[in-house]
Amino acid sequence: MAGTALLTGCTSGDGDAVSATRARQASAAERTRARAARDSAALGARYDEVIAAHPSLARRLGPLRAEVASHAKAFGSGGPGGSPSPSPSPSSSPSSSGAPSGAASAVPVPAAPKDALASLAARERELADTRTVQSVDVPGELARLLASVAASGAAHAYLLTEGGK
Repeated sequence: MAGTALLTGCTSGDGDAVSATRARQASAAERTRARAARDSAALGARYDEVIAAHPSLARRLGPLRAEVASHAKAFGSGGPGGSPSPSPSPSSSPSSSGAPSGAASAVPVPAAPKDALASLAARERELADTRTVQSVDVPGELARLLASVAASGAAHAYLLTEGGK
């Protein structure tokens, strides 16, 4: 009985601190998840812009665009409780955290198809790098999802640059 009282006395204050820490971590993870969904949605919008500007690329870009849409869905875009803001961030340049641009339409699609593909590849690489860094700071399942989507983005970048050679 004395051991129980001692145990309870020792953990009472610690339990509150642990709960507060877990709540902060969960909140940070949800912000990361929502941002990842917004970034994927913005990347999907950029694919749409490139396809609209260069219809001849639609067949090549379609499967990659579909994967980007599935990434947005996996992160909770449009889903219950995980619905991110519908508008991407207003910045058209990377933030100080190295995050990719959220505004897909802020930059015109390059006139040459090769340049448009290079632009998409750069966005894919940038986003993959950001997600790799983010995966270190979030818990288990979200870290694995970020890492998996980062690997997919790196593969997309390769296919966009080397796949046509």
